[in-house]
Amino acid sequence: MKRKVLKTCRFQKQEKKYSEHCCVPLCTASSKFNGVLSFHGFPTQTHQRKQWLVSIRRDNFDITSHSKVCSRHFTNDQLIEPATLDGRRRLVKGAVPALFEWNGYCVEPARRSVWERVERPEAAPPEKDEEHLDVTDDHDYCSVPEPAAMDMSASAAEDVSTEVEELRMEIQELRLQREFGLQRFAGSDADIRFYTRFSSYEHLMSFWSLIQPCLHKMVWVTRAKSAAKRNEEVITPARSSTRQVLQPIDEFFLFLCYLSAGLRERDLGNHFNVHQSTASRIIATWTSFLATAMGSVCIWLTPAEVQANLPEEFQDFPDTQVILDCTELRCQTPSSPLLQSEMYSTYKSHCTMKGLVGIAPHGAVTFISELYGGSVSDKEIFRQSGIAELLTEDMAVMVDKGFLISDCCKCKVYCPPFLSKQMQMPAYQVKETQAIARLRVHVERVIRRIKENKLFDGTITLSHAYNINELWAVACLLSNYQNKALVKKWVK
Repeated sequence: MKRKVLKTCRFQKQEKKYSEHCCVPLCTASSKFNGVLSFHGFPTQTHQRKQWLVSIRRDNFDITSHSKVCSRHFTNDQLIEPATLDGRRRLVKGAVPALFEWNGYCVEPARRSVWERVERPEAAPPEKDEEHLDVTDDHDYCSVPEPAAMDMSASAAEDVSTEVEELRMEIQELRLQREFGLQRFAGSDADIRFYTRFSSYEHLMSFWSLIQPCLHKMVWVTRAKSAAKRNEEVITPARSSTRQVLQPIDEFFLFLCYLSAGLRERDLGNHFNVHQSTASRIIATWTSFLATAMGSVCIWLTPAEVQANLPEEFQDFPDTQVILDCTELRCQTPSSPLLQSEMYSTYKSHCTMKGLVGIAPHGAVTFISELYGGSVSDKEIFRQSGIAELLTEDMAVMVDKGFLISDCCKCKVYCPPFLSKQMQMPAYQVKETQAIARLRVHVERVIRRIKENKLFDGTITLSHAYNINELWAVACLLSNYQNKALVKKWVK
């Protein structure tokens, strides 16, 4: 029994040595010098504990069992007086401290030092009403908050919500700018012309509406190769069932950046946040798809269609069906001597690929040949391209003076005559030569427009040889849509 009494006394002595302090900033309340105040620990609920930390302005505060908040920071309706004098004051459920010195609600000023004593004048005891003699008077240490403070806090909350909404919009704009897609350049026609060669974003979307219904028939190049190895028929599944890294319109934009802007696969992979091999597969797939989709449209016009769109400048040559010219694309020199001799062009003094392009008098591309070696003559390309079978006797062809096809063509040929050294050219031939040269120059302008695609601007590598004919055909066919919708009929 004596041991228990000794332990109890020892515990009471240790408890008396410990004094409680308020952890609120600018508050110096301590149980050692003020026995009237009560000190309350932080709640166990996480959300209510966060409310206490925000209210007392404590960030990154390490809460322990000794962290207390004195009763000066709670209103009277938040405190529950004890039933007996020995009991401790408790808080109502959900109470949050709200009275602090920085908002002017605390009545009792903070002491400058715990050792400084402040003398207070003794106030006269209030007169008690006889009807309320049994009511116990409590000491009021805090003042009641003013109603204007709630209005100020509501206004501050509205300002914070507006600022948060503005920051959210800025984040969305920055995220859109970071993504290299078509929507990023939708508001700039200059960027659209640079990356796609289309005159405007609206013009590009008009062309997209033409090819979008055919997207479900697109076959990825890897699937086509695997089916060809197994000698199986390629079944085109729905586009949504395949795993897509980019949206179809962004894949189309990636292909146009490759063809028109001349960006390489690695650069496109970095821009569109895809692997280099993925960008290469997208380019190969869209090349085959566009060559098939646009190649299914017959661009060769009938004589009646040509006459319906014949410009006034062709009044002296009304039966002109097509204006022909050849162009050369500089390519990488192959290692094989045989291929070098086939692709070497004496006109360019370099290995080239040569193709034949024909346009109607009003400017639409109506004929595209395959690409041949640079050593092949223009006359031989005319024979092998198959355009001679499309021409009839009632048609006429306009060519340059070096295009000697009169003996292998059954239609009329408008060609400037060669100047003879023995005699001077007659006046009528001079006028005819000038007229033909003035009209024939339009095919050179169309070819120059096609070769403005940066892929053909430099030297074509031999790695592109497997699909260079499709790329060439797609570039020629796109020229009909990038500037004017010259071909008005779209065959599905």
